[in-house]
Amino acid sequence: MDFSNLLAGLGGAAGPVDPANLGSGVQEVFAAHGGVDGLLAKLRAGGLAQQVDSWVSTGANQPVAPAQLGAALGPDTVSQLAAKTGMSIQTLLPLLASFLPLIIDHLTPTGQAPKPGEEANQPDLGGLLGGILGGGGLGGLLGGR
Repeated sequence: MDFSNLLAGLGGAAGPVDPANLGSGVQEVFAAHGGVDGLLAKLRAGGLAQQVDSWVSTGANQPVAPAQLGAALGPDTVSQLAAKTGMSIQTLLPLLASFLPLIIDHLTPTGQAPKPGEEANQPDLGGLLGGILGGGGLGGLLGGR
């Protein structure tokens, strides 16, 4: 998938997006659900077990539709994340559907989710998102600083 085109399109449609808000918003979602392990459990319970298991495994990541992800996260979580990031839900969910599989994949390199209490269960997503994008950071791609 060409993330630069996706992000440029989303950023252009929504105006400049602050990558710090995006990273901290997603980090809050992890924290609110008990870290990586808790968020994975919520997504599995929301009907995404097959997709989540593929993200954690060492194989290929299965895609998730934005609407499916929104339903699994629940309207309260999606609304809070949209408010935190300053993005509309229509912009936020496709972005999350693209990046969450990559984030989970990077956080589970051995095919195992971090356990509660482990440092890796509460990751620093700002640095991780920059790494996923090849070190260029989200700023240039999303039209932010």
